[in-house]
Amino acid sequence: VQLQASGGGLVQPGGSLRLSCAASGSIFSINAMGWYRQAPGKQRDLVARITTGGTINYADSVKGRFTISRDNAKNTVYLQMNSLKPEDTAVYYCYLMHDFRDYWGQGTQVTVSS
Repeated sequence: VQLQASGGGLVQPGGSLRLSCAASGSIFSINAMGWYRQAPGKQRDLVARITTGGTINYADSVKGRFTISRDNAKNTVYLQMNSLKPEDTAVYYCYLMHDFRDYWGQGTQVTVSS
């Protein structure tokens, strides 16, 4: 199983970005997909997660600003990020739980700065 993330970049405060992550390989049992982020000197934390059953969890810091969605036919998860703040700056990692094993993408940098 491989994950390919895209969509990071530099954006001004208040701006928007959309991250995408596509899973490929021998996909037969996706349990959950989502996004984590890691800022310099900090631990990797959950941003948003969506299960196959449709349960969605968000970090409190992004509720109301970020939206996670999933295209089951494409095995792809998206993260729409609006009203971005400087504190959202981090490397964002795509996450997949497949057959109850964890997989991680390569990470994509999101920088929010004027």
